[in-house]
Amino acid sequence: MTTMTATEPHAGQNWLRRSEAWLDARGKGAWVIAMILGFILFWPLGLALLVYMIWSNRMFNGNCARRARHGHMAFKSTGNSAFDAYKADTLRRLEEEQDAFEAFLNRLREAKDKAEFDQFMDEQARASKADETPKEA
Repeated sequence: MTTMTATEPHAGQNWLRRSEAWLDARGKGAWVIAMILGFILFWPLGLALLVYMIWSNRMFNGNCARRARHGHMAFKSTGNSAFDAYKADTLRRLEEEQDAFEAFLNRLREAKDKAEFDQFMDEQARASKADETPKEA
């Protein structure tokens, strides 16, 4: 068990930030479950989580996981304009690559779905032709 000492003024905030990052990594559903558990255990805690979720826009957008990946400080200026430009360009390029990869995965899924559907239709056509041919006894 850890205790806060006078030399650690922000130690109480560390577990809050870790908890927030943990919930962000699991998405909006984890926040909702935490809020419901908060209402069940102690209703002011659930209400506080609900207010925080609305205030921080976690309730209305699905970017919890993306925020956890990039971090809250990803776009904060470092004071070095050359590095900030490099960082902005790199983040933009990575987002473009991620979008391109997601588009590729969607095309791949669509192609697989189309191939499976075409196979199903071919099997149905063969089955209906087999039923139409007269059978001799």
